[in-house]
Amino acid sequence: MHPTDFLRTLDEEKIVAAIGEAERRTSGQIRVWISRKQIADPLAAAKRRFNKLRMSKTRHRNAVLLYFAPRTRQFAIIGDVAVHEKCGDAFWQKVAVQLTHDIREMPMTDAITNTVRTIGDLLAAHFPQDGLCGNEIPDRIEHD
Repeated sequence: MHPTDFLRTLDEEKIVAAIGEAERRTSGQIRVWISRKQIADPLAAAKRRFNKLRMSKTRHRNAVLLYFAPRTRQFAIIGDVAVHEKCGDAFWQKVAVQLTHDIREMPMTDAITNTVRTIGDLLAAHFPQDGLCGNEIPDRIEHD
C-alpha cells in the first residue's frame, strides 16, 4: 500500500487520543511512525528511527515506537531498555501477534489504538505516572 493511502485511512485524532490516554497513566512515552520507504527489515529500520528520534533520551528510558512500513506491509515495535527489561521478548511477540490479527480483522486505526492501549497498560504497570517527566515525546503520527 502506498504510504499516502495508508495515512488517509487513519483517524489521527483517535490515535493521538489513545496515546494521550495511555501516557496519562505512565511516565512512559509512545510514538507512532509511518515510513514512506520500501523496507526490507522493519526491526532494523525501526531501531534506526528510534535512535534518530532520540527516543532513548527519555528520563526513564521507557519509550516505545510503533513503526509501520505500508509499502512492504510490515511493522515493528521497539521499546527502550527499561521497557524491555520489564517485559522481555515474550511480551513483544504477543503484541505483534495481536497487532497482526487486528490489522486483518479491523480498520487500521482500531488496530493501532488497541496496540497503544496494550502498551500503555504495560507502561502503567511498570512505570506509573510520577509527575516528573511531562510529555517528552510529541503525541502525533509522524512520517518521513
